[in-house]
Amino acid sequence: MATLADNALKVLHRRYLRRDEKGNVTETPDELFHRVAKAIAAAELSWGNCNDAKEWEDKFYSIMSELLFLPNSPTLMNAGTAAHQLSACFVLPVEDNMNAIFTTLKHTALIQQSGGGTGFNFSHLRPKDDPVSVTGGTASGPVSFMKIFDAATEHIKQGGKRRGANMGIVNVDHPDIVEFISAKREPGVLNNFNISVGISDAFMHAVSADAEWDLLHPNSKKTIKRVNAVKLWNDIIESAWQTGDPGLIFTDTINTSNPTPALGKIESTNPCGEVPLLPYEPCNLGSINLSKFTKRNNDTHEVDWKMLEEIIPVAVRFLDNVIEVNDYIIPEIKQMAYGNRKIGLGVMGWAELLILLGIPYDSEAAIQLAEKVMQFIRDKGFDASKELAEERGPFPNWEKSIYHPHSRIRNATRTSIAPTGTISIIADTSSSIEPLFAIAFRRQHVLNEEELVSVNRLFIDHLKIHHLYSEEMMNRVIKEGVAKNIRELPLAVKNIFKTALDISPSWHLRHQLAFQHFTDNAVSKTINLPETATKENIAEIYRSAWKNKAKGITIFRYNSKGNQVMWQGTRSGIKSCKVCIE
Repeated sequence: MATLADNALKVLHRRYLRRDEKGNVTETPDELFHRVAKAIAAAELSWGNCNDAKEWEDKFYSIMSELLFLPNSPTLMNAGTAAHQLSACFVLPVEDNMNAIFTTLKHTALIQQSGGGTGFNFSHLRPKDDPVSVTGGTASGPVSFMKIFDAATEHIKQGGKRRGANMGIVNVDHPDIVEFISAKREPGVLNNFNISVGISDAFMHAVSADAEWDLLHPNSKKTIKRVNAVKLWNDIIESAWQTGDPGLIFTDTINTSNPTPALGKIESTNPCGEVPLLPYEPCNLGSINLSKFTKRNNDTHEVDWKMLEEIIPVAVRFLDNVIEVNDYIIPEIKQMAYGNRKIGLGVMGWAELLILLGIPYDSEAAIQLAEKVMQFIRDKGFDASKELAEERGPFPNWEKSIYHPHSRIRNATRTSIAPTGTISIIADTSSSIEPLFAIAFRRQHVLNEEELVSVNRLFIDHLKIHHLYSEEMMNRVIKEGVAKNIRELPLAVKNIFKTALDISPSWHLRHQLAFQHFTDNAVSKTINLPETATKENIAEIYRSAWKNKAKGITIFRYNSKGNQVMWQGTRSGIKSCKVCIE
């Protein structure tokens, strides 16, 4: 088993390890990995025997305990326990009647209590002040119901271990879109929501043409109001500049790659946007720790492609097994999970892989490697899913999918780039495909209000190997969080260890697009902007994301929101960009 970092042990003890009735921890990290491996390998009994299950249990234990691969948090927390809900995220429908709305709220509470996150599209709700024939009153509109969901989340601590998380989407043609866009400008409103506008290609063309835009009643589809598309666009940009919300979800792009269009249109995503899902669909996520997949070649590192090729089928099988042994909150979710068998294999440790290879994040070499790595994972994951289909059969809705009749495949989707906020702490690596946030930083809201201080181990190793290390220098880096102001450091070192706010937003977006090109689902990525970024900078990023077929886009302008998650350095008062911890 790999040696766990101090922060990893803190997170495991506070959130993941089993406890007795008195709250005392009753298992070790090693026992956790054994518990999860055994629970997930039990699915093998549906197609094989006890020897098969034991063989895969050993393989699953190995990839987790060596921190080569980790599944999403609910699987680590709940597998092999009485609370056996293992999925990371769900999309639930919000229909335009009171019974349906509060049934969804009940399901939301049960999901969040079990450790899952939830996504919704509120566009089917009638607009504010619309007549309600049953009561003779008027409707309160989508934003008012979002506030009810937000209040419920505030009082539901996910499984006693995780903060609640929601995605709220309203389409750009809804009559209440202006109220939705500005909702989070008011402090304290919708704190438990990421919000995004559902953007159509037609709207983007209307913006380009400076045309009028119809706002439609969600039921009758009649035009309620006409607004100038550019004015509406500018309202979106203004709110994003002020608060980081709303992001954009490009609904036409998402549905172009919908693997099961016969089952309906995808209207929503999970809380961080990396998994577009149909109503009641869950998704099970896991991430390969790329920082572990290098080998020495004389005095340099290179990607260990053989090792990566060996782990991908094991990870795909692990995630397919999760679907089989999972406990489902309601029958509709089980039906969709079994019907499409969506999984999302992604990566973490991307920034650290680049550091080990000596490649700056903001370089063409990094973009080219991103495409090569993700294409490799996509292709090998596709092959692994086809092999599983030969052994276990294709997903039941296969004949209604884009893969029929040519590709018998086990899983409707295989890849997704999740934020990996907490599991990357366990793996002691950089999160997802993000650059280093800082060389030294303080992280909050992982363990309630307790702070975790992190110093990048690769930076320390690099200084020592190249005889640049000194206590004085490290104290300065730890205090400030970045290396750019250390005059004694060579430029090459500063370039390799350049951090998020020192990297141009265009490079952030190019990384997202490089990974998206070879990802079935979507990519969760924060486009970090300096405090001096203008509204036109944000507008250009949003336009570029749409033109280049991103499925969604999220930005965060430094220091634009008081409630932050991470701080550069150990000094107080240096606020971070928005990141997703879960």
